[in-house]
Amino acid sequence: MMASLFSSFDPSTSTMISLNWLSSFIGIILIPSAFWVIPSRTSFFWNKILNTLHKEFKILMASEKMKGSTVFFVSLFSFIIFNNFLGLFPYIFTSTSHLSLTLALALPLWLSFMVYGWINNTIHMLAHLVPQGTPPALMPFMVCIETISNVIRPGTLAVRLTANMIAGHLLLTLLGNTGASLSTYFISILIITQIALLTLESAVSIIQAYVFTVLSTLYSSEVN
Repeated sequence: MMASLFSSFDPSTSTMISLNWLSSFIGIILIPSAFWVIPSRTSFFWNKILNTLHKEFKILMASEKMKGSTVFFVSLFSFIIFNNFLGLFPYIFTSTSHLSLTLALALPLWLSFMVYGWINNTIHMLAHLVPQGTPPALMPFMVCIETISNVIRPGTLAVRLTANMIAGHLLLTLLGNTGASLSTYFISILIITQIALLTLESAVSIIQAYVFTVLSTLYSSEVN
């Protein structure tokens, strides 16, 4: 029996052994096999999306030092969107609704950017702490504000993805649990509402994967 509603998002709720995290690795196992099959309309469509993302990330970086880095960010987008969509299927664990995964993605990215920036472009990183045109009297305060906003970046990345994933799933769970006590008329309304929410969650899954990746790309472009 669940202790609370949020325990439905616990990886070890359904089984004594926490095997639900294996859903995060299904894509890593299955996606490479797609390169060995005959190209289909789906694969052409997905390659079109990846090429579009590659061109956009290349513009955002706008640095000769970052050649080839778009492959990493496109792969990050693919991994996040796959796990977001996988969580929409019944009885499949949504790994991106946990801070343990999202923070594990955001924190090493931010830390590597900071280490690279402060070692190779120290003056550039110091200049970022004081926006252009800041009055001398406000410079100490601006340094504190910019430092705090920089430090909380991995947290905001992780919490944004987790909160958006868990909010829609929580609403779907709440509405689904009321179905047993409703009449036939209200159940039909509930089904329509659930389908509409599922469509919205599909859009949120795409948007949040895109936002996470674009913000990571922008953070990387700031250190050059």
